[in-house]
Amino acid sequence: MEEAELELFRESGGMASRVREQSKRLIMVGESLLDIAETIEQMIGEEGGRPAFPVNISINDIAAHYTPEFESTASLDENDVVKIDLGIEVNGALSDTAYTVDLSGKNDVLVKAADEALENAIKTARAGTPVAEVSTRIEQTITGYGFRPIANLSGHMIKSNELHAGVEIPNVKTNEPYVLQEGDIFAIEPFATTGTGFVEDLEQVEIFSIYSPAGVRMRQSRKIVEFVVKNYRMLPFAERWVRKEFQSKLLVSAALRELLENHFIRGYPVLREAGRGLVSQAEHTVLVTADGCDVLTR
Repeated sequence: MEEAELELFRESGGMASRVREQSKRLIMVGESLLDIAETIEQMIGEEGGRPAFPVNISINDIAAHYTPEFESTASLDENDVVKIDLGIEVNGALSDTAYTVDLSGKNDVLVKAADEALENAIKTARAGTPVAEVSTRIEQTITGYGFRPIANLSGHMIKSNELHAGVEIPNVKTNEPYVLQEGDIFAIEPFATTGTGFVEDLEQVEIFSIYSPAGVRMRQSRKIVEFVVKNYRMLPFAERWVRKEFQSKLLVSAALRELLENHFIRGYPVLREAGRGLVSQAEHTVLVTADGCDVLTR
């Protein structure tokens, strides 16, 4: 990786680190989920970046891919386990980070399990280390606390303009043959749960991205395609972002449905823990070095 490109990743990671820490003050009982998401996304813009994906606010047994609806009235409850997942894009350089807040104060060990699994994974990862070794360390840490890692969610390699760039770091022991290379960038993201250790798709979809260009019939669909391509390119976007530009819920929903049916866009269903167990998450973006990791989002 050229030094100029690497510097952009460092810049993106630094922005994500600042927004991550500043956003923690928003996670309070009674706060609107929509206000939290939009405030964090505004913070990203004020830093000079763009959201790499819509801010995820996944609560309790919801593990990932939930971002508030355009007219959401939901708010945080005193018993919620809240996962905030955010990312920043700067001229193609992407960062991805997440943390968990236990508003009840009763699930601090579950939060600690994911946090410590992340730290142990970071300590393990260096050039020449097999991905399997990092995954094993994550699983051992989480099970050591009496919880299960989520087997069908993984960390992922990041490249310029590619948030998920092929190689994954599973949260359970794996036969993945890839060996970490100096200069690799990965998002490492352990998930710990009191449930079965697997997530399932729900019908609800709030996040989309362009998948493959195809012909579209509806005029409204073409207008939405032009808007998405211009503003988000291949990055994930939220239905609520489109609704802000095109006010009609009916027209936007119909257009997105047509684009899904034509495989122009893909949807990311909300993911729920299959046994309805509570879920915690921790995540950092790291640069693999010869003697360890440089945590870009610290």
